[in-house]
Amino acid sequence: MTKGPVPKMAHRHEDPRLQAILDSYERWLGHPLCTLTELEDAPFAVLAHGTEPSPVLYYGNRTALSLWEMSFQDFTRMPSAQTAESALRDARERLLREVDAQGYSSNYCGVRVSSTGRRFEIRRATVWNVLSPTGDHLGQAATFASWRYL
Repeated sequence: MTKGPVPKMAHRHEDPRLQAILDSYERWLGHPLCTLTELEDAPFAVLAHGTEPSPVLYYGNRTALSLWEMSFQDFTRMPSAQTAESALRDARERLLREVDAQGYSSNYCGVRVSSTGRRFEIRRATVWNVLSPTGDHLGQAATFASWRYL
């Protein structure tokens, strides 16, 4: 796990799921989040997990990687449930079930924990289902621009 600046990973933009993250956000919320070129260096966190039985993260932008204090390689091997402390995972699961049923949820707040154990509260997060252009479920994504360290 690395600290400090996160190296740019040019191959990330080749993943079609990234455009699906953005397209799905606009579909559910009615306005764009950002462009694909803005996504990596956006001043807000964006992260996404797949559809595995225990979903694994497949994307985190620079802000998310900094908050979780991880490299892209380590972040994208982590089951997304591990982004939250074990005692708070039930509340997280309830949120994800709500998103599954409704398409998205806004104004979520919750405590997360970095790879070094640093706790932080995310505020006003939006979580949404990520769909392919043909409507296949690709997982879920989240974004938030407000957090505080605990």
